Amino acid sequence: MFVPAVRGNFHASGCAPPRAEAADMPLVFVPTPLGNLRDITLRALDVLREATLIVAEDSRVARRLLSAYDLPGRELWTYHEHNAATTTAAIVERARGALVAVVTDAGMPGISDPGTALVAAARAAAVPVEVLPGPTAFACAAVLSGFDLRRFAFEGFPPRGAGDRRAAFRAALGRAQPTVWYEAPHRIRAALADLATVEPGARVFLLREFTKLHEQQVAGTPAEVAAALGEPVRGEIVFVLDGGRPELAPAPTSAEALDDAIAGLVEQGLTTSAIAKQLAERGLGERRHLYARVSERRRAGPAATEA
Repeated sequence: MFVPAVRGNFHASGCAPPRAEAADMPLVFVPTPLGNLRDITLRALDVLREATLIVAEDSRVARRLLSAYDLPGRELWTYHEHNAATTTAAIVERARGALVAVVTDAGMPGISDPGTALVAAARAAAVPVEVLPGPTAFACAAVLSGFDLRRFAFEGFPPRGAGDRRAAFRAALGRAQPTVWYEAPHRIRAALADLATVEPGARVFLLREFTKLHEQQVAGTPAEVAAALGEPVRGEIVFVLDGGRPELAPAPTSAEALDDAIAGLVEQGLTTSAIAKQLAERGLGERRHLYARVSERRRAGPAATEA
């Protein structure tokens, strides 16, 4: 039976927490195993068993998961970045009077997916939200790295453009704490190459296919980690980058200095895209933000770019 979160204290010696009334049924975020099917909690199984509706990132993956735990026949809705804007309200409405479980393909829903928007919408509608503890790849990778974790930052996926990616890694290396990143298998070599360009001696820990049959743990420089990967690279990847290199942190750039740089490149006849790319490669910001700034300066006219 699903036991909701307890709002207060109770004793474990036979005193069970009260069951929620139907009107108080929550929207429950349920972490699912990253690979090993035994890494699911009893509470997670309770919720999946009793949920009226299961909201999944990919319904095919969710059906396989439910079948593995002998929980077939659930009503399933898909929820991802392409339909979140049109589906969020309907999910929240269902959660007003019925237990709705939210799962991702693996791990904690809401991490690097649109689940956070669903939480915000539920809060705004006064619909209770619960999050069950469970598998989270980035925290496990951070612990496995052996780096000093008194503080660390989760960065999600690196930017896709090489210039932006290098700028992001340069900023990360300059912090006094490790950073944790996800990356797609078809982009990891490019990411490691950009990291090596910024700092060949950077300390990296990479975890691939965590809790699965072919789990791989690699520590070393970007080049050493890249050399240890098979070809083609497959599976889910998380890597940890040690910081503490303040000399690599990009120097703060004033708005005036940035606009002067833009003006100089405009005079050379470069396109907005080329200017943004060049400034990003200098470590002056992310390409998309620089593109917006260059566009703004162009719209303001020659006087603005010359000021």
